Amino acid sequence: MRYFIEFAYNGKNYHGFQSQPDASSVQETLEKALSTLFRESITIVGAGRTDTGVHAKQMFAHFDSELELDSDYWSHKLNSFLPPSIVILKIFQVSDEAHARFDATSRTYEYYLHTFKDAFISEGSWYHSNPLDIDKMNEACSILMKYLDFECFSKVHTDVSTFNCKITVAHWQQKGNQLIFTITADRFLRNMVRAIVGTMVNIGLGKIEVADLHHIISSKDRGKAGFSVPAHGLYLVNVSYPYIEQHN
Repeated sequence: MRYFIEFAYNGKNYHGFQSQPDASSVQETLEKALSTLFRESITIVGAGRTDTGVHAKQMFAHFDSELELDSDYWSHKLNSFLPPSIVILKIFQVSDEAHARFDATSRTYEYYLHTFKDAFISEGSWYHSNPLDIDKMNEACSILMKYLDFECFSKVHTDVSTFNCKITVAHWQQKGNQLIFTITADRFLRNMVRAIVGTMVNIGLGKIEVADLHHIISSKDRGKAGFSVPAHGLYLVNVSYPYIEQHN
């Protein structure tokens, strides 16, 4: 039987979601816990990758098991077994053809930065002391949705067949001393959100003009875009599927 697992994690101590040699990952930690408790070898397929230090408030993965699983019982059991940095939200059966990565129709990320030093949020938000023009940054957001090819924001030497992503939501909002960037697309390239935020920060600082974003995107040159902001302010907050009702 195929199951989806919905979970969240603090990425501080992990080298991203995906398993890799000689580095701690969320996938490896989950697979070890599932295999130990279910007493069978479990391999999970995630909805996507997150880079080292990036967090997820909502992530999905699928796995196959011979067991009939009760969601409440096994969620509680797994949460007791897993480290505090990973939380199981739900386990539920899906069709045998359901796929956590390929069936996802959109993903939403949020990036948090704060403009006044704060001792209580610094581990999950990037401290940027210089004032930013949020109106210009939001003006730049409207430009993003006019394009499909975002090679200029992609990590170089990445193994993808296309750099096309359909962005449907992009905006900044201010809550006190904190700025939150929200972006939704059908897919994301490696390092894409952090590179977009870095470019937006340069616009907010007045280092580049809003109109320059057209030339940056058209260039397809990572070197022309902005710096990559630190990973600890980035969160995957939503993954959507046509057959899963969103509850948050």
